[in-house]
Amino acid sequence: MQTVGLDQKLKERAAKVQVLLMDVDGVLTNGLLFYIPGESGQIFETKGFNSQDGLGLHFCFAAGIRTGVISGRESGALSERARLLKMTFVYQGLLKKQPAYEEVLRSAGVDDSVVAFIGDDLTDVPLMRRAGLAVAVANARPEVKAVAHYVTSANGGEGAVREAVELILKSQGLWEKALAEFQIDP
Repeated sequence: MQTVGLDQKLKERAAKVQVLLMDVDGVLTNGLLFYIPGESGQIFETKGFNSQDGLGLHFCFAAGIRTGVISGRESGALSERARLLKMTFVYQGLLKKQPAYEEVLRSAGVDDSVVAFIGDDLTDVPLMRRAGLAVAVANARPEVKAVAHYVTSANGGEGAVREAVELILKSQGLWEKALAEFQIDP
């Protein structure tokens, strides 16, 4: 993703981001939920995550940008994914996400202007309205896209998070630093 041709105000918003938060189902995943019987016969839920999104979140960590999720569902798969990606903030089982968002602001010692939030559905709108950078995935609900500062070209679970990460890191001049951390020549 190139930042050339992007609106200057968008790049200025992205340049301020210190904390990147996101929804999970429909953002970090394509929204499909799989219910699988375990050995005991008890059903558990799992989901699939995009590896390019994951590497993008590793780039954030390397660049010093804290990441996190605020999800309406609880999932062991998400807990493990967040651990592997070294996410700072993990909140699950919250359809009303504002209390968790407030806790993130307090814990991180930041205000709305330096937070980016990526969403796809109606429960994400209150946080997107507050965030300094509101991102909607390409297949988000129309109401979500209407409040976004940026709409990705990729659908949720198909590289949308990576696209947002690249926008943020390139706007901050940190893209090369993140690549160098993984010994990648730009």
